[in-house]
Amino acid sequence: MTIPARDRLIFALDVPDRATAVAWMDRLGDAVSFYKIGLELLSGGDYFAVLDELAKRGKRIFADLKFHDVPATVAGAVRGLAQRPITFATVHCDSRAMLEAAAAAKGALRLLAVTVLTSNDADDLAALGVSGQPAEVVIQRARVAQAAGIDGVVCSGTDLPRLRAALGRDLLTVCPGIRPAGPKTDDQKRTVDVPTAFAQGADYIVVGRPIRNAPDPRQAAAAIIAQIEAALA
Repeated sequence: MTIPARDRLIFALDVPDRATAVAWMDRLGDAVSFYKIGLELLSGGDYFAVLDELAKRGKRIFADLKFHDVPATVAGAVRGLAQRPITFATVHCDSRAMLEAAAAAKGALRLLAVTVLTSNDADDLAALGVSGQPAEVVIQRARVAQAAGIDGVVCSGTDLPRLRAALGRDLLTVCPGIRPAGPKTDDQKRTVDVPTAFAQGADYIVVGRPIRNAPDPRQAAAAIIAQIEAALA
């Protein structure tokens, strides 16, 4: 599968309303072709209005709603999203029955299993009674997702070397927690930079704050795409 470098950057459109979302679409223009829309926009009430606006502009859409419920409920939610012009959607990797139900309902929609959040480290997992290092847990959960018919996983770039060694390249990998300038103090604990993510096997990266907080967000997005191109050369 050949993925253009520009499509490998997913911008996290973590905003509260349609007006702010449209302002970002205008600001970024053709520098960004793929957008992630998630829970903040959903709770603001403009989720599907923004989804429709992105589709009208020819953008690819990642619906990051992290479904996690009983199998029938998740299947119904996935079935509804599958009627929309969405490329990716997320479901937590919790129950094989839930994942199988989601996979059976997805149609052409590609589902990503959220393995271990990039804001969680080994201490966070231990506090929840989950033993093992994050990369080990990611591999365990990715195996379940793959067996259930899920298309890919969301994981940290730090987990990729062991994940690819264990499961090969059949699963799509989408990596949030990307910090183009290197580690930075925020709520993300397991981060990598752009070249490292792709050297270690990422298919896509999700970038939010490093673009949103840049003096020139459009230039920041273009610089990240240039890094992706260089990493894949």
